[in-house]
Amino acid sequence: MTDPYRIVDAPAGPPQRPVGLLRPLLWLVLFVSVAANVVLTTALDDPWIGSACGLVAVLCAGTLIVRHRRGR
Repeated sequence: MTDPYRIVDAPAGPPQRPVGLLRPLLWLVLFVSVAANVVLTTALDDPWIGSACGLVAVLCAGTLIVRHRRGR
């Protein structure tokens, strides 16, 4: 006897985004650049090196935010 309440052709749900390597790589670069910014800013008197690491951190954070907002 068949079950009349069983859904055979259920919808698959929302399409899943492919899991890529970019997001974990951005997080890794963000953490490394923030750590390098902290260490180099306190250890060296050269503001250019710390600013370069800070710029990389801001770019990574901005990219992560934009990708998150577009994925919603």
